Amino acid sequence: MGVSRSPIPRSYRLASFTTLLLTTVATVVGLAAPNFYRDDPALLPQIYGQDVLTLVVAVPALAASLYYADRGSLRGYLVWLGVTGYLLYTYASYAFMTAFNELYLVYTMLLWLTLFTFVGGMVRLDAAALKRDLEGTSVRPYVVFQLSLAVLISSLWLSEVLPATLAGTTPASIAEPGLPTSVIYSLDLGILVPGFVLTAYWLRNRRAWGYAFTAVLLVKIATLGGAVLAMVVYMIHDGQAVPLPQVVIFGTLTAISLGLIGRFLAAINPESDPVRAGPNPESGVET
Repeated sequence: MGVSRSPIPRSYRLASFTTLLLTTVATVVGLAAPNFYRDDPALLPQIYGQDVLTLVVAVPALAASLYYADRGSLRGYLVWLGVTGYLLYTYASYAFMTAFNELYLVYTMLLWLTLFTFVGGMVRLDAAALKRDLEGTSVRPYVVFQLSLAVLISSLWLSEVLPATLAGTTPASIAEPGLPTSVIYSLDLGILVPGFVLTAYWLRNRRAWGYAFTAVLLVKIATLGGAVLAMVVYMIHDGQAVPLPQVVIFGTLTAISLGLIGRFLAAINPESDPVRAGPNPESGVET
C-alpha cells in the first residue's frame, strides 16, 4: 500500500479508542445493572437488543476495522466508517430518546465523538480511488437495494404517521410508551431515507461519492438490521407480539446487505490507499 504510516490522524484514532471504551461501558452497564433503564417496559426489549448487538458485534467490528484502517487498508477504512456511522445513529437515539439515566453524559459524549470521527473520516476518504477499483463492477444491485430500502422505510413509518396526522392523533408507537415524539421517525425519514436516495442517484451516475456512501450505508444497514433482529428476540422473550413478516423482512435485508458489502469489499484492490495524498493536517507532511 502507498500509505507508509497511518492514514488516520491521531485525533480520530483517539476518538475511536474513546468510543470503544465508552461504548463497552455503556452497554455492559445497561445490560448488567438491574433496572438501570427507566424507560417504558414496552421499550426495554428494544434497548436491550440494541445493547447486545452493539457489544457483541459493533464493538469488535470497530476495533478490528480500526486496526486494519490504521495500517492503510481501504477495506478496513470503509468498515471503520460504516460501524462509526452505526454508533452515531445508535447514540443519537439514546441521547435524544432514552429516559434520563446515569449514563446520559456518556451518550452525549458518544454522539459527538462518533460525529467528529465520521465526518472527519469521510472528508479524508479517497473516493476517486474507490471508484477506480469498482469501475468494472455493476452498480445496479446497489442502486436497486438502496432505493428499495428508501421505499420500505418510508412506507413503514408513513403508514403510522400519515393516518395519525390526518386523524389529528398520535401514532401508537409514540403514545403507548408516553414519548413526546419518535426520534427514530426523524432520523430515518429526515436523514437515512434521503441519504439512500441521494447515494443511489450518485452511484447510478458513477459519481465517486456514490461509491463511498454506498459502502458506508451498507455496513450501517447490516449492523442496524442485526440490532433489529436482536430486539425481536428480546421482545419475544418479553411476551410481546412480533409480526412474522417484519422478522422475515429485516432478516432478509440484513442478509442481502452482508452479501452486497462482501461483494463490494472484494472488488477493492488491497493495495489501494484509503485517503487522498496531501499534507497531513497534524504534521504538515505529505501522505
